[in-house]
Amino acid sequence: MIVKKKMLATLLVSAAALVAVTGCGAKNENSSGSGNSADSKSYSIAISQYVEHPSLDATREGFLAALKDAGITEGDNLKVDLENAQADASNNLSIAQKIASKDYDLVLGIATPSALAVVQEEKENPVLFAAVTDPLAAKIVSNLEKPGGNVSGASDTNPAAITQLMDFVAKHFTNVKTVGMVINEGEPNAVIMADLAEKALSAHGIKLEKAPAAATSEVKQAAESLVGRADALYIALDNTVVSSVDSIIKVANDNKIPFFSSDRDTVEKGAFATVGFKYFDHGYQVGQMAVDILKNGKKIGDMKVTVPDKLDLIMNLKAAEAQGITVTDDMKNEVKDQANNIIQ
Repeated sequence: MIVKKKMLATLLVSAAALVAVTGCGAKNENSSGSGNSADSKSYSIAISQYVEHPSLDATREGFLAALKDAGITEGDNLKVDLENAQADASNNLSIAQKIASKDYDLVLGIATPSALAVVQEEKENPVLFAAVTDPLAAKIVSNLEKPGGNVSGASDTNPAAITQLMDFVAKHFTNVKTVGMVINEGEPNAVIMADLAEKALSAHGIKLEKAPAAATSEVKQAAESLVGRADALYIALDNTVVSSVDSIIKVANDNKIPFFSSDRDTVEKGAFATVGFKYFDHGYQVGQMAVDILKNGKKIGDMKVTVPDKLDLIMNLKAAEAQGITVTDDMKNEVKDQANNIIQ
């Protein structure tokens, strides 16, 4: 009996030491934890981004921030393979094929061309998309509420934003009879937004005049071609055009033409106004979806596609001055969050 008690005591001491080393043993490697606590599991993610520009970069940064806040940190328990197509279709396809040939825990496609290419190539691992204007029209998913398969994500366009912006133009810029739009008609997202803008403008008797730019090198010339033909300028979430938006800002400033955009980042750079949101927040929203998939075991095909719901008018007062715009109190009163969305 004494020997058995000694043996039992020895076993209890050993067990206590093991618990101290392993950290109580009750938490399995897939436990989600909370806050910034590190996840004990390691993850690998591939990101395919169509081109570098502020909105897409902010989307990626927001995505990774959401993972980090959930304990999935790059360089610690997360390996990220980032690929950038530099707005080249052949690069985009080869990147998607490369990603599909490997085994990642999750893949993110940023912008419509990259998301579409990844979805067409990757048929097994979860694929999220972000900065996609119309995932239905682009045939990335066939159902927004329950996409099914291995794909879901977030659209960066709420059609109401375009209508609200065009209503703002018509209300406060009564001299505008024609809005000029630099557009790469090879980007489905840009075409969809142009159609929405044209419809919204026509309700006010305003014409939309398009100037094509199939490559970034053509953006400046396209913008210049609208001088004298358009009373205001507008661009969509057009990756080709946004990548060279500085040239449009210069044309607008030099010729005192009001310039409206479709994203906050372009307004911060020098466009006058948009109705929109922060792309960092958009990316963060997609990152939260990734956390649910990676840590909480949610099925991606059951996760609905989301759209921005916190829309507000955003305006840049310095851009207004550069473009010869007199900003009235009525204009400012349309901005809900004036502390953050009136850029001084």
